[in-house]
Amino acid sequence: MPSPPRCKSVRPSRRTSAVAFTDLPPEPDDPLLGFAPYVHRAPRRNSITPARQREFIATLAATGIVTQAAREIGASLEALYRLRHQPGAEGFAAAWEAALDRGIARLEDCAIELAIAGEELPIVSAGQLLGTYRKHNFGHIRFVLSQRRAVRWTAQDGDFAALRPGHPVYERLRAQWAWDRQQAEPDIEDIRSEILARLAAMSRQAGHDETGDEVGE
Repeated sequence: MPSPPRCKSVRPSRRTSAVAFTDLPPEPDDPLLGFAPYVHRAPRRNSITPARQREFIATLAATGIVTQAAREIGASLEALYRLRHQPGAEGFAAAWEAALDRGIARLEDCAIELAIAGEELPIVSAGQLLGTYRKHNFGHIRFVLSQRRAVRWTAQDGDFAALRPGHPVYERLRAQWAWDRQQAEPDIEDIRSEILARLAAMSRQAGHDETGDEVGE
């Protein structure tokens, strides 16, 4: 069972934020930490020792952020990347990639949360905040579905040009696009233009009435 995430932020306002959470580091016997570390031939005082390499990998798996893991062990990014490309550091490089995969799982959770919950955006008119509304990015939703449910939500072999009405993927996309149009936020400029056009038409009509032009049949 994966360990529940823990929040390291001291700010209460950020304790429910997805990016405020850091997963628990791997246990010492986790296979991720069983890689063969790079061993310096003539280690210096600031060398990235096997112990520091494992600490870096553990932090990277918990956070998914290379800079944060580097800061945890007090090493520069330049030194870490230089070490990663050394002959004999293949085990460290492979563990690095595996740790990133675990960290990316948190990013996937954030993407799914955004697809489901949407994003709260402000409603502003004439410089005044009128309120907020929740917007769902249907392109983002389709992307998440295509990645997590590729068999159901993408065309076979990616050949969308071959889709025809009646195909399950075609019908799903058609329904989504129709929903997009229904849910589209009205454009304030379009509404203003329409109002001005109607006012102009009313003004022209009033001018015709005053000059004695007939109205209607």
